[in-house]
Amino acid sequence: MRISWQEFYAGLGDCRACRLCERRTNIVPGEGDYSARLMLIGEGPGQEEDRQGRPFVGASGALLTRMLSAIDLSRDQVYICNVVKCRPPGNRTPTPDEAAACMGYLRQQFALVRPRVVVLLGKTAAVNVLHEEIFIGRDHGRWFDRKGVSFMPTYHPSALLRDPALKRAAWEDFQKVRAKLDEEEHADGRVQ
Repeated sequence: MRISWQEFYAGLGDCRACRLCERRTNIVPGEGDYSARLMLIGEGPGQEEDRQGRPFVGASGALLTRMLSAIDLSRDQVYICNVVKCRPPGNRTPTPDEAAACMGYLRQQFALVRPRVVVLLGKTAAVNVLHEEIFIGRDHGRWFDRKGVSFMPTYHPSALLRDPALKRAAWEDFQKVRAKLDEEEHADGRVQ
């Protein structure tokens, strides 16, 4: 049985499933178009995301917004969330236990949005969603098909801020995303 968004948020409530709840300011569930064809999944909230309760609103978020704009999409046309919904201390990588504690919420979001294309921003998102050993340097831009949904790992915007030389590869990956969305539009007869 499919749940509603209201049931999702009620179930998330004041989650205490892992220790990340101890230091959080806000749970950061996700935002965007609830019926988006494109879903973007990151690792976890950073300091600014924790403060505002919204995903990708700091420097990484500004870069992600520009990357979406470059493929003629706005943030309100996609759905953006993270593997974990609370900020890991010091913005460290979530532990496997922390990611597992949030995986049910991510599965619910996926079932509610029902995207056709999913961009996995960084290794943590890719490994936790695809359940494969992923190396972003090797696997970015590669499509993984799962039950009619196309998944692509790419560089996390924070990695691009640390190493601007990676931006070209990320740009090429996002061009592939645009092409995949266009292909889906033609197949469905819909326009994003």
